[in-house]
Amino acid sequence: MAEVSGPTKPVSSAIDRSERPGRVGLLLVLAGLLVGAAVGLSFVANEQAQPLILGLLALLAMAGVFCLFALAIGAIQLSGQTGRDDITKAIVDASPEGAIVVEDGGRLIYANEAYLRISGGETFSNLRPVERVFVGSPEVSEAVYRLAQAANDGRGHVEEIRMAPPPQGETDRAFAWFRIAVRAVERPRLPATLWTVTDITHERERQENVFQELQHAIDYLDHAPAGFLSIDPAGSIVYMNATLASWLGYDLATVGSGGLRLPEIAPSADVLTATEGLPGEVRTDRFDLDLRRRNGQPLPARLYHRVAFGQDGKPGPSRTFVLNRSAGAESDEPQRAAEVRLARFLNNSPIAIATLDRTGRIARANASFARLFGGTPRQAVPDGRGELGTEPTMWEALVDRDRAALEAALLKAADGTVEVQPIEVALAGPGNRSARVWLSPAGGDTSTATEPADAASQADRERVILYALDTTAQRQLEQQIAQTQKMDTVGQLAGGIAHDFNNVLQAIIGYSDLLLASHRPTDPAFQDIMQIKQNANRAASLVRQLLAFSRRQTLRPEVMNVGEALSDLTLLLKRLLGERVDLDLKHGRDIWPIKADVNQFEQVIVNLAVNARDAMPNGGRLLIRTANILQGLENGEPQSGAPAGDHVLIEVLDTGEGIPSDVMEKIFEPFFTTKDIGKGTGLGLSTVFGIIKQSGGTIDVQSTVGKGTAFRIYLPRHEPAAEPISDTIPPPAAGQSSAEIAVNRLKGTPELERPAGSDRSAPRKPSPDHTGQGVILLVEDEDPVRAVNSRALSARGYTVLEAASGLDALALISDADQPIDLVVSDVVMPEMDGPTLLRELRKHRPDLKVIFVSGYAEDAFRKNLPDGEDFNFLPKPFSLKQLVETVKQTIAR
Repeated sequence: MAEVSGPTKPVSSAIDRSERPGRVGLLLVLAGLLVGAAVGLSFVANEQAQPLILGLLALLAMAGVFCLFALAIGAIQLSGQTGRDDITKAIVDASPEGAIVVEDGGRLIYANEAYLRISGGETFSNLRPVERVFVGSPEVSEAVYRLAQAANDGRGHVEEIRMAPPPQGETDRAFAWFRIAVRAVERPRLPATLWTVTDITHERERQENVFQELQHAIDYLDHAPAGFLSIDPAGSIVYMNATLASWLGYDLATVGSGGLRLPEIAPSADVLTATEGLPGEVRTDRFDLDLRRRNGQPLPARLYHRVAFGQDGKPGPSRTFVLNRSAGAESDEPQRAAEVRLARFLNNSPIAIATLDRTGRIARANASFARLFGGTPRQAVPDGRGELGTEPTMWEALVDRDRAALEAALLKAADGTVEVQPIEVALAGPGNRSARVWLSPAGGDTSTATEPADAASQADRERVILYALDTTAQRQLEQQIAQTQKMDTVGQLAGGIAHDFNNVLQAIIGYSDLLLASHRPTDPAFQDIMQIKQNANRAASLVRQLLAFSRRQTLRPEVMNVGEALSDLTLLLKRLLGERVDLDLKHGRDIWPIKADVNQFEQVIVNLAVNARDAMPNGGRLLIRTANILQGLENGEPQSGAPAGDHVLIEVLDTGEGIPSDVMEKIFEPFFTTKDIGKGTGLGLSTVFGIIKQSGGTIDVQSTVGKGTAFRIYLPRHEPAAEPISDTIPPPAAGQSSAEIAVNRLKGTPELERPAGSDRSAPRKPSPDHTGQGVILLVEDEDPVRAVNSRALSARGYTVLEAASGLDALALISDADQPIDLVVSDVVMPEMDGPTLLRELRKHRPDLKVIFVSGYAEDAFRKNLPDGEDFNFLPKPFSLKQLVETVKQTIAR
């Protein structure tokens, strides 16, 4: 604060016109009355004075009691509070800041000595308010006006103004700086405003001096013969001096505030952005690397990189000193050129290289080592005492289980063992990274007495040379191949089981239909038979999911619009997700068409949505997004996990609990589930996997525990072309939409035909005519299936010839007395399968109509038939009604 010249005025020179509580005169009058009353009573007789004295004492007692109550509730204050107010007033009176209090209406009630000195007034008659003291230039008037408006509004406000010349009280200076503040003062009666005026001339002068010194320091730093820059942890260049900017060919105006980033001047120097350190640690490292000029040319440089870490272990902006090591920058040109070539050789090598001591501490390391092992410095720089301090070790980058093996190999190499077998190690941190490490002796004997002490110390710190290769991608590829082989093996097993199980279910469903046809709904056994059929249909649903996983189910692909299919599912998905999960659909523009089975596509989306709902028990958000992926790029940006070629992306993202890494490897395996018993079959994701693969697409999964999971489905873009019309008959939906069937599969309920009389509100439709005439050759190796199908067709009027194999069928055709109208044959049979039978039949009867039935998909055996072969297909298991309908339609056609 500025010192004020001149004699100091006494505190009593302050002006105080505020009202003071309390009156001393009243106290004196009360005391006189009491004395007069006592004197008057002395002249009265004792008998007459006694009641008066008692009355007076009672009156004084009552007054005392009321005074105590008033003191307790604060209505009366003792003289100590007045003493404290006097101390406060004395402090304000002697304050070096000018203070003036103005009542509402502009009445001045107080001004301290400092304000009197600044305003040039000594008495109340010449005391002026702030608005009249500080008048001058327009800038001053505007500032005072803003202060006055704030005072009128009851707000606090501060302004700094420059007065030239100062007010009347400051005549010894040409100008002065003042800080004027205003705020409201709370009073029980009229509101008041406190104005304070502070002389800040010396403070401003100090600020200007500091600013000039800072400008000089920046100028010296900008034109120093060495470069300097500062890098924040995010990789942005916070500061760069003019020398380094001229070396790199940049304009200083483009540097700072995010204008330039580290990868632009040092593409391979990601080691400069340290991740974490010890609380309070200051780490200084030396790096020899190539910076990149603006024209793309390299600039060999040596960097001394210092980073300070906070108490939370997070790094702050760096202080990096840069030396130019290009040609002509140093006198020892041959040695400098050799060092630059060696530094480029090491730092640009894709192999991680480092030198270690016997304990695993790192003395030197190249850029590849730093990237592989988590930003380890290449070479620590001694501190001011010549000591290196705490150097990083190898063990910080490894998982604990691999440390013992590497320690043993390190000791062997440090003792001079040349042949040390490479070691596979797992690296700490996310990503399941791994590396293969080779260790070899660095050479030299540090025990010689002729060697200088510092050279011996350096040799001790560099006893072993480490070479390492990142094998993460190789390991992941090996795991993917192993997983693919395992999934294919499981798929083949599941497909075989499903085929055999379909034959069993076919017999159960067929005989159930025969029994239902001979019983009325009112019969006691009717409901029992319905339960048998319902459970058989439920088992058939599980078999279909197994076939989907093994990619052997029957698909009916058609050209479809992904956006329209998802929009049709919106209402169903909202009902499935419930109120706690928000559904968000984001369709890309001009999405390409795809060719897929609409029913199976809907089942994929429903399965993923239900899994996402279960992963968000407390609610969350489910996002389904579509986009075009052109040659693995989305809007020009590479898409991780995208296959080659043009694909349509369907992305299903949730904000759920995420999938742990140990579970991620098993999510597509059949019957694997993390849900409670009875809440899932474990076939949901395996079905999704099989449908996508059978449709020619790929599926990629990325998940973070605690944040959510993203399923990305890539389906090939459909190119329009002339396609033959299929004669195959789609499987019946039994009055349900494909989406409802998918939901029923997830809930474990079968897709049943509605029994007669179950819905009395629905109008009855006339029963279709399923009777027919003709000779049918039924070829089936399973006796129960052949028997039930034969009974169903015979009951409808057909003549049925039965054959247990393809050879028996050929024999029947050659010996038959009447022509055969239709052949219904299984695909997988001993001795002769269905496609072989068809080729033999075509030699004798080229126009013979054929229906193939199988538990496998149609595509599984179509490749074994000649191109253009005409046949019909009925997937197992089917109801007898479906069999009869298909037979009648085929014969009629």
